[in-house]
Amino acid sequence: MIFYFSGLGNSHHVAKGLVEEGERLFFIPEVERAGCLDYTIEKDERLGFVFPVYSWRAPRLVSDFVQRMRLKGTPGYTFMVCTCGDDCAKTESYFRRDLGRAGLTLDAAIAIQMPNTYVNLPGMNVDPTELANDKLTKAERRIADVRALLQRRERVSQMIVTGAAGLKSDIIQPLFYRFLVKDKPFHSTDACVSCGLCAKSCPLQNIKMVEGRPQWMGNCTTCLSCYHHCPQHAVQFGKATANKGQYYYDENKKA
Repeated sequence: MIFYFSGLGNSHHVAKGLVEEGERLFFIPEVERAGCLDYTIEKDERLGFVFPVYSWRAPRLVSDFVQRMRLKGTPGYTFMVCTCGDDCAKTESYFRRDLGRAGLTLDAAIAIQMPNTYVNLPGMNVDPTELANDKLTKAERRIADVRALLQRRERVSQMIVTGAAGLKSDIIQPLFYRFLVKDKPFHSTDACVSCGLCAKSCPLQNIKMVEGRPQWMGNCTTCLSCYHHCPQHAVQFGKATANKGQYYYDENKKA
């Protein structure tokens, strides 16, 4: 079985590319809403987690789910595959800790580079189209290689770490969640046409349309799906996203 989280489609695409015939694939927000925490692992079944890197760790909703889920049986092989725009820092070591708290060990930790999506800080923007398309082309080959690797049940660590890993994962990540993971700065401008795509795209169902305008309800992981899916570029995060680009994985169009 594979559990995944995805706000903008990168990790969803990867998860679909890794799932084997007959294997169970679960979207973490959906099983959380259903209150599903109990799962039975069949003999020698593999257990996988696919998610984007948020500020150089697994998203907290993924970490929390891993530590709260209740498994009956022992996985024959456990893996994590994360998507990142640039690098992962200490994502693997923190996720190993999360699994350890759930009584699980990690056999494989793998990163797949995908287009950047985070735009909520100065100097951060989506990748130029040429770079985004290059990442997507390489990702397709990478997904195929990773699928084969996981089928062989190799025990590997193939993460992308470019430096200052401790600073990123140990120090910046807690500050990121303290100051930037919130939905109060989100708002819609007068360009809003009341299409509701922001609400439909939110993986946590955190947006309601009230009198034709989106309202954020306080349960936000800052995946930015609402921002990137808005066809009018009317969703903004304070002033930080003004004049920034948009991106989400489109099955029919690369970037």
